[in-house]
Amino acid sequence: MININKVKTYSVRERASKVNLADFARIPAKHKSFSRFYNSLPNILKAKELRNVASDLVRARKKGKAVIFMAGAHVIKCGLNPVLIELIKKKVITCIVLNGAGIIHDFEIALQGKTSEDVAENLKTGKFGMGRETAEFINAAVKEGAGKGLGLGLSVAKKIAACALRHKSLSLLYNAYKYKVPVCVFVGIGTDIIHQHPSFNAGLTGQASHRDFCTLTENIRSLNKGGVVLNFGSSVVLPEVFLKALNLARNLGNKVRDFTSANFDMIYQYRALQNVVARPTESSAKGHYIIGHHEIMLPLLAQAVIENL
Repeated sequence: MININKVKTYSVRERASKVNLADFARIPAKHKSFSRFYNSLPNILKAKELRNVASDLVRARKKGKAVIFMAGAHVIKCGLNPVLIELIKKKVITCIVLNGAGIIHDFEIALQGKTSEDVAENLKTGKFGMGRETAEFINAAVKEGAGKGLGLGLSVAKKIAACALRHKSLSLLYNAYKYKVPVCVFVGIGTDIIHQHPSFNAGLTGQASHRDFCTLTENIRSLNKGGVVLNFGSSVVLPEVFLKALNLARNLGNKVRDFTSANFDMIYQYRALQNVVARPTESSAKGHYIIGHHEIMLPLLAQAVIENL
């Protein structure tokens, strides 16, 4: 029979504790600057990880290491282009990686200052994705650029830069082109609205996207010893592409170790967790997964970086 009176105890003062008063949040206050607010966050769990990611981004910028920003199209639809453009201008982001939908929404913003149709409503009548200008512009850009040996991202970015689009100053692709930041775009045939149009050329699109795969692999080489890769909201395509490009870089004899990876999303996604956070940084334990809405988390992270540059 267990005799609880014989248990062994020790003083709690002798025990190591994970949480201390020094890590506590500071009290809210009126008229607080961002720096004071940011420093008032508890130095615990995800707030601590957010600080670590921001610090690593600043360190990568100062060391001239790669900062690869991967994003699903939702990031662009959330109105975050101004934030990303500022990070490009400040030379924080050195490579942009998007899926096919990303260039669609970016072009529509450049063209008309608005994007994102009512899918459910237009699907009823077969009008979903049948906007003329979007398909004709992007598909023509790909045909023209890919025919000259350009990648998909550069083809569209160069076309936007060459045209008098009313809102192109808010285009992510245009600003990346202007500041000489490569844009890599990866498509799944049939996943994007422009693939429904007769102007679409699957062969040239595939060739151009594969050139971007080689460009991404080249940029991944500069992650070694201090770079950062961020993934905002791509749950399948970009995590899969990144893992293969990283493997290719290593296969070709490049050491790509000791870098930071961080995935930001609204929920946990298996492939993003494994292919961005866990497997690539297994030896350095510098992978982070932070949950939150993009329209909150990206401005928060960007401001933290800008404050500390």
